[in-house]
Amino acid sequence: MLEAKTSGYEDLAPELQTSGWLNTPQSITLASLRGKVIVLHSFQMLCPGCVQVGIPQTQRIYDEFDPKEVAVIGLHTVFEHHSVMGRDALEVFVREYRLHFPIGIDKYDDQQQKLPLTMRAYQMQGTPTLILIDKAGQLRLHKFGHISDLTLGLSIGTLLSEKIVPTKTPTATQINDANYDKNGCSVRVKNT
Repeated sequence: MLEAKTSGYEDLAPELQTSGWLNTPQSITLASLRGKVIVLHSFQMLCPGCVQVGIPQTQRIYDEFDPKEVAVIGLHTVFEHHSVMGRDALEVFVREYRLHFPIGIDKYDDQQQKLPLTMRAYQMQGTPTLILIDKAGQLRLHKFGHISDLTLGLSIGTLLSEKIVPTKTPTATQINDANYDKNGCSVRVKNT
């Protein structure tokens, strides 16, 4: 299910690249969410699996977990039917389906590219795609298609139980300091 990551910052999940946001007053970055488990659900409005299973599951996660511990983010990742899935249509969709979690709009670098930037960065195969990122910002689960509620709840619970206390970005002093591990996470030194 989840595999432990032990190496350093080269394993940080790629930052989101968005052209806009819904259901949040400001843009969201993964770096700003360090210390929380992040549930990232990539979807399209015209994807039956997204509409029937993925989006309702994401809304349930948003409703059930403490936002101080779990950040739930939707990512509208359009890779087909571009002309009918713009921001205006997404706003209507979000209102009609009563979605309350923040939703980023995956960004394109130019019109020649069929795949949005975040989708390419994560090497997504399509939608729905579910991504879990741990408290230290490391990618821990990447699943194309449906994942059961039970498996997902267990995975989120596992990540919540991990004793990782990340700092923002470690400085050179922190990396060389005995009070921080190689990931820039605070470590407690046992007194013997």
